[in-house]
Amino acid sequence: MANTPIHFYHHHEPFGEFSNFYPASIELDGYVWPTTEHYFQAQKYISDETHFKNVLQSATPREAYNYVRTYKSAVRSDWENVKDDIMFIACLAKFQQHPKLKELLLSTQDRTLVEHTTNDFYWGDGGDGSGKNQLGITLMKVRDYLKK
Repeated sequence: MANTPIHFYHHHEPFGEFSNFYPASIELDGYVWPTTEHYFQAQKYISDETHFKNVLQSATPREAYNYVRTYKSAVRSDWENVKDDIMFIACLAKFQQHPKLKELLLSTQDRTLVEHTTNDFYWGDGGDGSGKNQLGITLMKVRDYLKK
């Protein structure tokens, strides 16, 4: 059990608190973000106030995600170089600002965290383990940081 990976994806399932769609607001950069997904997606438009605010004001994390898919051409040019750091910042804020979530993350000890989904081969495991699982890796880095 101690070495068994923890799979998560949907925010309403076990360990769903690790999902960026989980309803845990964060305060960052002078704004209150409804979810880490809102923050992450808005950072794609850091120099475009209209798109930035539209993502911030999205009713749901899915809406924020879909907004970006509609306006891909306006995404900042350095996005691929900064997205991992931005995800770390968002996740760290979430677990620092919500003590119960921090406790849950730390309770996973050294178990591998896996965003288990066929929908994403970068942030998730691709459903079959062939994906990068970058969200899981990021959460394990946050966990290590919070242990200090």
